[in-house]
Amino acid sequence: MDKKFASLVERLHPKFEILINMAPVTKDQLPKGISGIYLFSEQEPLYVGRSNDIKGRYGRHCNPGATHRMAAFAFRLARKETGNLVAAYQKGKGTRDELAKEPEFKEAFEKAKARIRKMEYRYVEEQDPLTQCLLEIYAAVALQTLYNDFDNH
Repeated sequence: MDKKFASLVERLHPKFEILINMAPVTKDQLPKGISGIYLFSEQEPLYVGRSNDIKGRYGRHCNPGATHRMAAFAFRLARKETGNLVAAYQKGKGTRDELAKEPEFKEAFEKAKARIRKMEYRYVEEQDPLTQCLLEIYAAVALQTLYNDFDNH
Protein backbone atom coordinates (compact mmCIF):
# COMPACT_ATOMS: atom_id res chain seq x y z
CA MET A 1 0.00 0.00 0.00
CA ASP A 2 1.19 3.49 -0.76
CA LYS A 3 2.76 5.05 2.35
CA LYS A 4 0.83 8.32 2.06
CA PHE A 5 -2.47 6.48 1.73
CA ALA A 6 -1.57 4.11 4.58
CA SER A 7 -0.92 7.07 6.87
CA LEU A 8 -4.42 8.38 6.12
CA VAL A 9 -5.97 4.96 6.75
CA GLU A 10 -4.20 4.67 10.10
CA ARG A 11 -6.02 7.80 11.29
CA LEU A 12 -9.51 6.47 10.52
CA HIS A 13 -10.26 4.05 13.33
CA PRO A 14 -9.30 6.38 16.23
CA LYS A 15 -11.56 9.08 14.76
CA PHE A 16 -14.31 6.49 14.24
CA GLU A 17 -14.05 5.51 17.91
CA ILE A 18 -14.47 9.13 18.95
CA LEU A 19 -17.56 9.39 16.75
CA ILE A 20 -19.35 6.30 18.02
CA ASN A 21 -18.45 6.88 21.67
CA MET A 22 -19.59 10.49 21.69
CA ALA A 23 -22.75 11.31 23.62
CA PRO A 24 -25.44 12.55 21.21
CA VAL A 25 -25.74 16.32 20.92
CA THR A 26 -28.55 18.72 20.08
CA LYS A 27 -28.42 21.42 17.45
CA ASP A 28 -27.88 24.03 20.16
CA GLN A 29 -24.82 22.14 21.46
CA LEU A 30 -23.08 22.11 18.08
CA PRO A 31 -20.09 24.41 17.82
CA LYS A 32 -19.79 26.74 14.84
CA GLY A 33 -17.08 26.34 12.24
CA ILE A 34 -16.34 22.63 12.75
CA SER A 35 -15.40 20.43 9.79
CA GLY A 36 -15.72 16.67 9.93
CA ILE A 37 -18.17 13.82 9.66
CA TYR A 38 -21.49 13.30 11.39
CA LEU A 39 -23.84 10.44 12.18
CA PHE A 40 -27.62 10.32 12.42
CA SER A 41 -29.08 7.35 14.28
CA GLU A 42 -32.21 6.08 15.97
CA GLN A 43 -31.91 2.58 17.43
CA GLU A 44 -29.29 1.95 14.75
CA PRO A 45 -26.91 4.05 12.67
CA LEU A 46 -28.76 5.39 9.63
CA TYR A 47 -26.69 7.98 7.80
CA VAL A 48 -23.13 9.31 7.80
CA GLY A 49 -22.15 12.52 6.06
CA ARG A 50 -19.36 15.04 5.95
CA SER A 51 -19.21 18.78 5.90
CA ASN A 52 -16.98 21.80 6.42
CA ASP A 53 -19.83 23.24 8.53
CA ILE A 54 -21.24 20.49 10.79
CA LYS A 55 -23.79 22.78 12.47
CA GLY A 56 -24.99 24.29 9.20
CA ARG A 57 -25.20 20.91 7.53
CA TYR A 58 -27.35 19.59 10.36
CA GLY A 59 -29.87 22.35 9.63
CA ARG A 60 -29.80 21.75 5.91
CA HIS A 61 -30.75 18.14 6.58
CA CYS A 62 -33.77 18.84 8.74
CA ASN A 63 -34.87 22.46 9.16
CA PRO A 64 -38.47 22.99 8.01
CA GLY A 65 -37.31 25.29 5.19
CA ALA A 66 -34.68 22.86 3.85
CA THR A 67 -35.39 22.01 0.23
CA HIS A 68 -35.16 18.69 -1.56
CA ARG A 69 -31.79 19.82 -2.91
CA MET A 70 -30.41 20.49 0.59
CA ALA A 71 -31.81 17.61 2.62
CA ALA A 72 -30.39 14.50 0.96
CA PHE A 73 -31.05 12.20 3.91
CA ALA A 74 -34.66 13.39 4.32
CA PHE A 75 -35.13 12.92 0.58
CA ARG A 76 -33.95 9.31 0.85
CA LEU A 77 -36.28 8.67 3.79
CA ALA A 78 -39.17 10.13 1.78
CA ARG A 79 -38.24 7.96 -1.22
CA LYS A 80 -38.48 4.87 0.96
CA GLU A 81 -41.75 6.00 2.55
CA THR A 82 -43.41 6.63 -0.82
CA GLY A 83 -41.85 3.72 -2.71
CA ASN A 84 -40.02 6.03 -5.13
CA LEU A 85 -36.74 4.17 -4.72
CA VAL A 86 -35.11 4.62 -8.13
CA ALA A 87 -33.47 7.93 -8.99
CA ALA A 88 -34.54 9.45 -12.30
CA TYR A 89 -32.71 12.05 -14.33
CA GLN A 90 -35.10 12.67 -17.24
CA LYS A 91 -38.18 14.87 -17.04
CA GLY A 92 -41.39 12.90 -16.79
CA LYS A 93 -39.64 9.98 -15.09
CA GLY A 94 -39.82 11.14 -11.45
CA THR A 95 -36.87 13.50 -11.08
CA ARG A 96 -36.12 15.12 -7.72
CA ASP A 97 -37.86 18.32 -8.82
CA GLU A 98 -40.93 16.38 -9.96
CA LEU A 99 -41.13 14.31 -6.77
CA ALA A 100 -40.78 17.42 -4.62
CA LYS A 101 -43.98 18.79 -6.20
CA GLU A 102 -46.08 15.66 -5.63
CA PRO A 103 -48.32 16.12 -2.55
CA GLU A 104 -47.71 12.59 -1.17
CA PHE A 105 -43.95 12.92 -1.55
CA LYS A 106 -43.92 16.47 -0.19
CA GLU A 107 -45.74 15.30 2.94
CA ALA A 108 -43.33 12.36 3.38
CA PHE A 109 -40.38 14.73 2.92
CA GLU A 110 -41.65 17.10 5.63
CA LYS A 111 -42.22 14.16 7.99
CA ALA A 112 -38.71 12.89 7.24
CA LYS A 113 -37.17 16.25 8.21
CA ALA A 114 -39.16 16.21 11.45
CA ARG A 115 -38.00 12.63 12.11
CA ILE A 116 -34.38 13.63 11.55
CA ARG A 117 -34.71 16.48 14.08
CA LYS A 118 -35.52 13.84 16.71
CA MET A 119 -32.61 11.53 15.83
CA GLU A 120 -29.40 11.21 17.78
CA TYR A 121 -26.61 13.25 16.22
CA ARG A 122 -22.88 12.77 16.70
CA TYR A 123 -19.87 14.23 14.96
CA VAL A 124 -16.11 14.10 14.95
CA GLU A 125 -13.91 16.95 13.83
CA GLU A 126 -11.62 16.36 10.86
CA GLN A 127 -10.11 19.23 8.90
CA ASP A 128 -8.20 17.29 6.26
CA PRO A 129 -10.48 16.75 3.23
CA LEU A 130 -8.93 13.42 2.21
CA THR A 131 -9.17 11.97 5.71
CA GLN A 132 -12.69 13.36 5.99
CA CYS A 133 -13.74 11.62 2.77
CA LEU A 134 -12.20 8.31 3.76
CA LEU A 135 -13.63 8.55 7.26
CA GLU A 136 -17.14 9.03 5.89
CA ILE A 137 -16.80 5.85 3.83
CA TYR A 138 -15.14 3.96 6.68
CA ALA A 139 -17.91 4.86 9.12
CA ALA A 140 -20.70 4.07 6.64
CA VAL A 141 -19.19 0.65 5.91
CA ALA A 142 -18.32 -0.17 9.52
CA LEU A 143 -21.75 0.90 10.79
CA GLN A 144 -23.63 -0.52 7.80
CA THR A 145 -25.71 2.64 7.56
CA LEU A 146 -28.94 2.06 5.69
CA TYR A 147 -29.15 5.37 3.85
CA ASN A 148 -25.67 6.02 2.55
CA ASP A 149 -25.35 5.67 -1.18
CA PHE A 150 -22.02 5.86 -2.93
CA ASP A 151 -23.39 5.15 -6.42
CA ASN A 152 -22.42 7.46 -9.25
CA HIS A 153 -25.24 9.53 -10.69
